[in-house]
Amino acid sequence: MKILLLGEYSNVHATLAEGLRTLGHQVTVVSNGDFWKNYPRDIDVARPEGCLGGLRLYVRILSLLPRLRGYDVVQLINPVFFELKTERLFSIYRYLRRHNKKVVLGAFGMDWYWVHTCIYDKPLRYSDFNIGDEVRTNADALKEQRDWLGTKKEELNRMIAQDCDGIVTGLYEYQVCYEPYFPRKTRFIPFPIRMPEHSTTERAQQSKVVIFIGINRERSAYKGTDIMLQAAQDVQQKYPERMKLVVAESVPFAEYQNLMGGSDAILDQLYSYTPSMNPLLAMSKGVICIGGGEPENYEIIHEEELRPIINVQPTYESVCHELEQLVLHPERIPVLKRQSIDYVRRHHDYVKVASAYIDFYNSLFCL
Repeated sequence: MKILLLGEYSNVHATLAEGLRTLGHQVTVVSNGDFWKNYPRDIDVARPEGCLGGLRLYVRILSLLPRLRGYDVVQLINPVFFELKTERLFSIYRYLRRHNKKVVLGAFGMDWYWVHTCIYDKPLRYSDFNIGDEVRTNADALKEQRDWLGTKKEELNRMIAQDCDGIVTGLYEYQVCYEPYFPRKTRFIPFPIRMPEHSTTERAQQSKVVIFIGINRERSAYKGTDIMLQAAQDVQQKYPERMKLVVAESVPFAEYQNLMGGSDAILDQLYSYTPSMNPLLAMSKGVICIGGGEPENYEIIHEEELRPIINVQPTYESVCHELEQLVLHPERIPVLKRQSIDYVRRHHDYVKVASAYIDFYNSLFCL
């Protein structure tokens, strides 16, 4: 099968491409590397700097379009799959639709269905946009509402979702937002992770529990890392002889992995029900995730045994409590490390996930 993957979020498409190629398929990844994270891609479409950056990128993409024809499947990472004005993406989408066999929309992150559903329908007890019945009003959440509600982005998202052949969701949260609208063509498939050659449950000879947190200052309040960081700093101050805190702030992917090395646990995404790509990658290395591990996360993947994630509620007090319990009871760490590796290998192995994608793609040709 000849497959085109457009756009990138947290290494999803680059890792999926590896799995698909392992299965013998021809894959092209076209992306901007997810900005400063700089993930691998076959064709780079990063937006040039400067006031004419958008125009220069638009001209480059127009010149690329003849090379983006004749694929069996085109998968979009998001309705906004290039860093262009939304108005320009309508005609590009129609071109891709006309010159390729099947188009799949990825539900992997920010879009209209995610924003609208969390604000108005509230199927989740908490999310990036609501805590119970209360709608979050932090600056990032309000910005995303302005971007997606009643705008060209909403129009684009709804048009693509209705027109495309299939929709694939990567987390439980996105599944509950899309499935009510498109029950017949929405498929949940876990995110792909390439297992490291050497995963270990052994801890370094150290007296301190090492906690890692990655910070994107531009979205710290939105993702809850501001609360998680404050809780970690306070627990470290309370137990300086028992805990070490490692902070990585807006660094490229390779440096992020190096900084994470040797950690016992990672703090990630306070408002999530499920672990996303970064904590899953950490778990594959035997690093425990402190974050989203709600019952729904295990149910959607039919996991009845492993419980490797230290689940926290979206509060400072919950994060402090769970961190303190881990720091005071480090004997739990080897078991949770081993379960973390087993969990990712069982549900997120990149070749196994790629095989599920191929099954989904094939089903689109049987409709």
